[in-house]
Amino acid sequence: MAKILYIKANPKPTNSSYTFRLSEPFLEAYRKNNPGDHVETLDLYDAEIKSLDSDMVRDLFTDEQSIMHQYSRTFVEADKYIIAAPMWNFSVPSILKSYVDHIIVNGVTYTYTEQGPKGLLADQHKKVIHISARGGIFSEGPNAAFEMGDRFLRAVMGFMGITDFQTLVIEGTNFLPSEQVEKNLKMKIEEAKKIANQF
Repeated sequence: MAKILYIKANPKPTNSSYTFRLSEPFLEAYRKNNPGDHVETLDLYDAEIKSLDSDMVRDLFTDEQSIMHQYSRTFVEADKYIIAAPMWNFSVPSILKSYVDHIIVNGVTYTYTEQGPKGLLADQHKKVIHISARGGIFSEGPNAAFEMGDRFLRAVMGFMGITDFQTLVIEGTNFLPSEQVEKNLKMKIEEAKKIANQF
């Protein structure tokens, strides 16, 4: 039985979020195909994840019972990760960056060696999928250079040793006609279901 960590990084309700309207069908399809797996949902806004302050930074290095160590250990315990996070201002929502600051912990998700830092989650067959909605088109063309959210998450996961990383994106939600967006969403939901069968 695998443990899935479903990380939600959007304050909008499901019906108002293209990201969640894509991630929820993915999760539903995954559950249907893997009924024995355990899914733990972490809504970063409900959890009120906050930016690290001076006390938290101190505890990060001195207290193994700190909130950062707790979140980091919970992250390590999962086998697969569904990250539902839209593109905001070319990157991920800041609350997701703050969550990353909670889980990048020396001795838990990485360590230092004579050759430099080393991810501790390598060779554990962990998987990540980043599901996202983007208002514009950033997968190709001149705007591709501005896409920093998916690249950031790939770099973070790779740093910890997780290299099996997929991305599922719906784009153009802010400027395409609503009818076209809904049509595109239906196509992406079908794609999500197919990916879920292999995830």
